[in-house]
Amino acid sequence: MAKAKEIKVEDKLKALYKLQLVDSKIDKIRIVRGELPLEVQDLEDDVAGLQTRIDKINEEISDLDNTISGKKNLIIDAETGIEKYKGQQNNVRNNREYDSLSKEIEFQTLEIELANKRIKEAKIKLDGKKDILTENETKINARQDELKLKQDELESIVNETEKEEKALEADSVKAEALIDDRLVIGYKRVRNSVRNGLAVVSVERESCGGCFNKIPPQRQLEISLRKKVIVCEHCGRILVDPDLAEAVAEKA
Repeated sequence: MAKAKEIKVEDKLKALYKLQLVDSKIDKIRIVRGELPLEVQDLEDDVAGLQTRIDKINEEISDLDNTISGKKNLIIDAETGIEKYKGQQNNVRNNREYDSLSKEIEFQTLEIELANKRIKEAKIKLDGKKDILTENETKINARQDELKLKQDELESIVNETEKEEKALEADSVKAEALIDDRLVIGYKRVRNSVRNGLAVVSVERESCGGCFNKIPPQRQLEISLRKKVIVCEHCGRILVDPDLAEAVAEKA
């Protein structure tokens, strides 16, 4: 968005340096938070992942319990059938009927043996699933405790700094409104490319306050005149003279 009116280069430089001071204060607030927001997000993801795993294990445990219950009911039915067929054998009229009932008894006996085998297998799996469940429940409890501590810590820091940060962000927007869009874009590009976030620095001991490379005398003179925006030829930072920097800092 184009600025409402043209302002003097000196005022642009002052606005740029004020913008830098404000953004640096915001940076310090966010440094205090450090990696806490990311740590909280990672822990929330861990807890969600563990809960999903626990839910799945509980489903598997429920399926195994149903399998065991079903096989036990099958055994009861088979035992009832065996008793019935044995009773019928006492009233058979010929060997063919007796042999047919004997085969039914044999089949039900095999069904009981197979069911007992499946129950044994299911119980072994069930014990394993319960061990895994206990392990994951221990993990999620530890993660939840850690998450609560991190969340409380982050909330405390945010509560302490939120008001100040919002006020600084508003000051940053006001400062940007006094600067050409082109300069704002260049300023942000440099800020994002350097580790300390300093895109506007003053001349210190005849050197760039950002990269500390020497600035030629003629260049220093041009900077002190405040007639144009000058950048360091080594690091690309915008340079201001010490007097301007001091004056702006006193008002900030």
